[in-house]
Amino acid sequence: MNKKHTAAGTPFSTRVLAWFDRHGRKNLPWQQDPSPYRVWVSEIMLQQTQVATVIPYFIRFMQRFPSVQALAEAPQDQVLHHWTGLGYYARARNLHRAAQIILSDLQGIFPTRLDQLCQLPGIGRSTAGAILALANKQRAPILDGNVKRVLCRYHRVTGWPGHGATQKQLWQLADQYTPTRRCADYTQAIMDLGATLCTRSRPACPRCPLQEDCQALAQGQVAAFPERKPRSALPLRSLKMLMLQTPQGQILLEKRPAQGIWGGLWSFPEIDTAAEPEDFLQDHGLGQSRTIQEWPLLRHSFSHFHLDITPVAISLKKPATMVMENTRWHWYDPCTPAQLGLAAPVKALLARLTPALTPAQAGTPIHSGTNDGSKSILQKVST
Repeated sequence: MNKKHTAAGTPFSTRVLAWFDRHGRKNLPWQQDPSPYRVWVSEIMLQQTQVATVIPYFIRFMQRFPSVQALAEAPQDQVLHHWTGLGYYARARNLHRAAQIILSDLQGIFPTRLDQLCQLPGIGRSTAGAILALANKQRAPILDGNVKRVLCRYHRVTGWPGHGATQKQLWQLADQYTPTRRCADYTQAIMDLGATLCTRSRPACPRCPLQEDCQALAQGQVAAFPERKPRSALPLRSLKMLMLQTPQGQILLEKRPAQGIWGGLWSFPEIDTAAEPEDFLQDHGLGQSRTIQEWPLLRHSFSHFHLDITPVAISLKKPATMVMENTRWHWYDPCTPAQLGLAAPVKALLARLTPALTPAQAGTPIHSGTNDGSKSILQKVST
């Protein structure tokens, strides 16, 4: 099928829009007053994360950062604090940096051209297209994961969608089907179709408006598309997390480097598995320990490696003497917690370390899902 794009759309887009008019989602928070800023934040949050998980985060984020200016002028720790639990924290750092660029270099005016949007940190062609279509009603194709899945099945597109040739073919199809009229509705519709019917597992093909000429369905191969990325065994890394606590209950946290996993977030100090916690205490002027207890090994799985964590609970004999003006360190008080961005395993361990406190005081994760870029937040390793 190679129908040329027209303003009125193609039979493909006509059927998708007719389905959307009856079944599409029209009451999501970011669909109310869909400004470029609100759409942008929602699109970044929705990357790798389901709508149901994003909704409460989006609402809280908008309450705290209602505008580009408010986001740009906020400390990074507060931005990461409101992102904690969503995972893929580079998204939050890029969002913050892009807001600062818009405020300082563009006089606070959100770009209205695809090329300008793509120059901002964290915004690619598909995200830029979604912003232009949903907020400005400009015709701009998108190609997020949901759209890739629909197109791959409908046309039985072979090859992993991340490969250059396959991605080029999918972009051509996405452009071919995007109409000029009702482009905002179509953009939302094609995303909804992939998210609610043409799902990764157990797709609802009998209810799909495209079922009559979906090539994968006709061949009985829906589950085979999109083709998966060739996988190799994930490497394994191991470390100890030191949970140091003063007699007054303060817990030592260390700010992670801006780049890398949990970039810019606060975590427990880490040492090699072969290193001794007492050496860390001596090297950093923390005095002697009252007790040292190793907790069971935990595994935190990222998309590109497994991380085995040995939590070590250390009760210090005396109040902390570490120099506090060093911005790398923070004595965290669970009773009056500062607004900090915390890595998901750290939040979970803090909750276990301070069981007598309320969930808010102990930093209990906002939700117990696995949308932090990992297969599980904390999993005991039994093998």
